[in-house]
Amino acid sequence: MKAVIQRVSAASVTIDNKISAQIEAGLLIFIGIETADSQEDIQWLCSKIANLRIFADENEVMNKSVKDIDGDILVVSQFTLHASTKKGNRPSYIYAARPEIAIPLYESFLAQMSIEIQKPIQSGTFGADMKVALINDGPVTILIDTKNKE
Repeated sequence: MKAVIQRVSAASVTIDNKISAQIEAGLLIFIGIETADSQEDIQWLCSKIANLRIFADENEVMNKSVKDIDGDILVVSQFTLHASTKKGNRPSYIYAARPEIAIPLYESFLAQMSIEIQKPIQSGTFGADMKVALINDGPVTILIDTKNKE
């Protein structure tokens, strides 16, 4: 499972010219699911994200988590995070999970993330053509791959 985590002042997802989800200060998370991912990956990743200290404290030091600031989270599924560009110029997505595997894991990720931060999570629609708008705060962008837990 791969995640791109962006600290945002605001973010939204628009589908068919209508805003379907939006948040204020918090995290925008793009999540890519591969066939080998499991509930263990979800639990580890959600805990890691919820406790990442990437928000400023009173001394302007990144020392607070999204939970500490009572921030919001917007999650967007993005299979292209598993793009393989090893050969040629057209990315291959053979490592991205097919919908029958990815959708239940995506829904489980949303549920677990909500448990971790003890509030509802906003999300895009799996498989939809989405327009994502964000104001990246910092900018702060973190990449996490559950297959590389360093």
